[in-house]
Amino acid sequence: MASLRLGPLLRYTDGSSATVWVESSRPCTAEVRGAEGARGESRTFQVAGHHYALVEVTGLIPGTSQSYEVFLDGARVWPLPDSRFPPSQIRTAAEDDAVRVAFGSCRWAAPPADEADPVGPDALDTLAARMAADPDGERPDVLLLLGDQVYADEVSKATRRWLAARRDLREAPGSEVADYEEYTRLYYESWLDPEVRWLLSTVPSCMIFDDHDVIDDWNTSAAWLADIRATSWWRERLLSGLMSYWVHQHIGNLSPAELADDPLYTTVRETPDGTDALRAFAAKADADPTSVRWSYRRDFGRVRLLMVDTRAARVLEEGRRSMLDPGEERWLREQALADRGSYDHLLIGTSLPWLLPHLVHDAEGWNAALCRGEKGARWAAFGERLRRAADLEHWAAFPASFDALTALIAEAGSGDGAPATVSVLSGDVHHAYVAEPTWPSGGPDARVFQLTCSPVHNAIHRAIRVGFRFGWSATARLLGRRFAGHGKVPRPPIDWRRTGGPWFGNQLMTLTLRGRSARLRLDQARTEKTGGARLKPVHESHLTPRRTDRPTP
Repeated sequence: MASLRLGPLLRYTDGSSATVWVESSRPCTAEVRGAEGARGESRTFQVAGHHYALVEVTGLIPGTSQSYEVFLDGARVWPLPDSRFPPSQIRTAAEDDAVRVAFGSCRWAAPPADEADPVGPDALDTLAARMAADPDGERPDVLLLLGDQVYADEVSKATRRWLAARRDLREAPGSEVADYEEYTRLYYESWLDPEVRWLLSTVPSCMIFDDHDVIDDWNTSAAWLADIRATSWWRERLLSGLMSYWVHQHIGNLSPAELADDPLYTTVRETPDGTDALRAFAAKADADPTSVRWSYRRDFGRVRLLMVDTRAARVLEEGRRSMLDPGEERWLREQALADRGSYDHLLIGTSLPWLLPHLVHDAEGWNAALCRGEKGARWAAFGERLRRAADLEHWAAFPASFDALTALIAEAGSGDGAPATVSVLSGDVHHAYVAEPTWPSGGPDARVFQLTCSPVHNAIHRAIRVGFRFGWSATARLLGRRFAGHGKVPRPPIDWRRTGGPWFGNQLMTLTLRGRSARLRLDQARTEKTGGARLKPVHESHLTPRRTDRPTP
């Protein structure tokens, strides 16, 4: 009899349909049955000896909620026997409902419940506990996971022991994951956490990778890529990373209509074993990154989300460096400007922050100039070493891309049909802050924000904390301009200021969007003196739009 190995994960939802992802122990038919008549079923597909299904659930009604169960070959496998959690639910929003978007990034898997947590309580675990204790209370309508869902290069002690029993860790890549099977271990460790498993079964999620989903500094430069491609283990690691990401994260980001038009998804489902087809796809994506689009768009009522791939879509050649290849830039522009007036809030999800502390921004622009050879070969070699050592690879490290994103945000937020707010949602930097830009000529009609929230469950060195605090200071700003002057880096087209933070700890941000209003809250996971943990609000603000006289169409 088939058993449930992983999941269920509630992924895509709209007013009338949803998708639920599962992994089973053997080939079978996966079925989802809603308490109010919603239903869907799908045969599993096979990749590398594992069996998965993404079940489309239909028969949902806007503005309603119903619990659901999962069956494999007719036998109920979810909820788990003796579960302490409320029933998993599929909720569909009505057109005029508020939309709550919770987001964050960078999550080490939480240790077992009987082990001390060296980095403090997990924000996702703590959110799940709060929701389970009050099933009718506030909950996110969607959870955005902005990168580093798994750490292929920083494994837990338990996973290291599992790897050591499988192969000789004295051989590369040592205690990092090497192949598809080892990637599945990371997802089991992360998503079988009881609280997180239930949370992902009842809150829809959108995901995008960042570097640690494959390796630290993934695609930081052309020189880095040439060096790592020369190793014996890299190709298998990369192909396995892309394959496992496609299975576990990417397909759940897509709507049923997009899945129906996806030739790879069709092939993998209709082939007895989809491993070869998926591996060939990953190999092509490695050889030609323009052959695949990991970015995607989601609309939640009058809220538009554009989730942007800032890792695999890069152009790395010095002199042509770009965060996004030309096709990806066109896609982002088209999606941001399409049907303006049909959305009140534009969210751009990018794992890497657009606006950084001024010192960091100028240092990254200076480093980019050195690596281009502006100061000669010796400085270029130094710049490359520094880029890798200090992780100088955000939007500021791709100056033309920074300027292009800035111009697109201004255009999308200006004129008739402009949204009330444009927010860039990011993670990566292991702390949280709010920054707001200003344009020399007055800027767009929309309020524009950089909202950065990280980590969900990770750590940051004390020295880095001090550095980020200093990075926003007036003294640091002057120092940054000295760096920029040395590299002859022009001033950016906008200025910006920090309006919240920095905050350090395991945390989640939540945007509540209703009509043309927006509210922001930052919650941190704090250990209670009596034991356990809770989410404590540490910041709340109203993101007032610039213009409130434009009625919603």
